[in-house]
Amino acid sequence: MTSIQRGLTRRQFGAGLVSLTTAVATMARSEGTLPVIDTHAHVFHRELKLAPGRRYAPDYDAPLSLYLEQLDHNGTTNGVLVQPSFLGTDNSYLVDCLKQTGGRLRGIAVVDPAVPADELRALDKVGIVGIRLNLVGQPLPDLAASEWKGLLANVKALGWQVEIQRNAADLALLAPQLLDRGVTVVLDHYALPDPRLGVTDPGFQSVLKLGATRNVWVKISAPYRNGPAGESFAREAYPLLRSAYGLDRLLWGSDWPHTQFEATQTYAKNRQFLDTLIVDERERAQVLASPRPLFRF
Repeated sequence: MTSIQRGLTRRQFGAGLVSLTTAVATMARSEGTLPVIDTHAHVFHRELKLAPGRRYAPDYDAPLSLYLEQLDHNGTTNGVLVQPSFLGTDNSYLVDCLKQTGGRLRGIAVVDPAVPADELRALDKVGIVGIRLNLVGQPLPDLAASEWKGLLANVKALGWQVEIQRNAADLALLAPQLLDRGVTVVLDHYALPDPRLGVTDPGFQSVLKLGATRNVWVKISAPYRNGPAGESFAREAYPLLRSAYGLDRLLWGSDWPHTQFEATQTYAKNRQFLDTLIVDERERAQVLASPRPLFRF
């Protein structure tokens, strides 16, 4: 068992740690320093009910207390918790975590398309700022269907974002449909082009054109999810994304606890990779701070 896995099996340390880390983050904000925001992480533990039909389920715990440790040890002021696909639409643990951290964290939920508007408004009040469509291995949704029209109308009314994880070729088709509904769109993990093609993937080239809309953001996160040469791809993709989207539309995420890549990845490793990807300190600071209005920090 690796040191990462040993750490991940620890249970929550208690409210004391949560209170301390929240106080530290509040102090940093009060001193007027730029925030350092991690826009993509997951928390869970093995006692939670798993969704039927899941593709994967972890055999360890990644609780809130351990995530807050990662933030503090790496100089990160704020984080965004994304509902894991294997927990389905039961966002109760996510909501509980947001309530404990005094505004330091925000959340992205997974919901059923037919979810009532009142339920979305209740999620909004606790710090949920969007929904996630993890469509990897799933059929593409019919966004013209009445239930999807209703959901997207509610998302727009709340000023939420729609975060999508899907390969670039399909994102090039889905994102314009979402934009037509007037919602903000966030694309996961460099937009996941075909690893064999990298930046030459026609889907990725189409995604670059979406930058002109100014209503699409891209997460420069988890390069390892773009194949064995993921870091090399990221170094090629970043300047293209920067040119197409601007620094204020790029989002860094740790992807902690790096599900299915735990043996090779750590929070610190991914944070350090960003330093080599964006060498200019001011540019990097802008990328790390730019999520503040999008996630309502």
